[in-house]
Amino acid sequence: QVQLVESGGGLVQTGGSLRLSCVASGSSSIYVMGWYRQAPGKQRDVVATITSSGITNYADSVKGRFTISRDNAKNTLYLQMNGLEPEDTAAYYCNAKLSMFSPVNYWGQGTQVTVSS
Repeated sequence: QVQLVESGGGLVQTGGSLRLSCVASGSSSIYVMGWYRQAPGKQRDVVATITSSGITNYADSVKGRFTISRDNAKNTLYLQMNGLEPEDTAAYYCNAKLSMFSPVNYWGQGTQVTVSS
């Protein structure tokens, strides 16, 4: 079992920045970690992912503004969000998978990000 605990959400004005963190416990070998977000009434969508070797992928809507990183020694995932827009308002969830083909997804409890215009 993998436990994920997010932190760092909050209220920020348009153009502002936030840094989300996600601490993982229960496994020392997580293959891929990622950030997803879900706005009210909408589906949960991927924001960015990063593999254990550092390969990253981003949703087109956040490219150039958000940066995902991870500290494998600390089992911690980060999301640096710059240039925030009201459309970024959502609950942000940390995700982990232990291997590429594993059907099991682990989720954190979520952290709210609200961007005011």
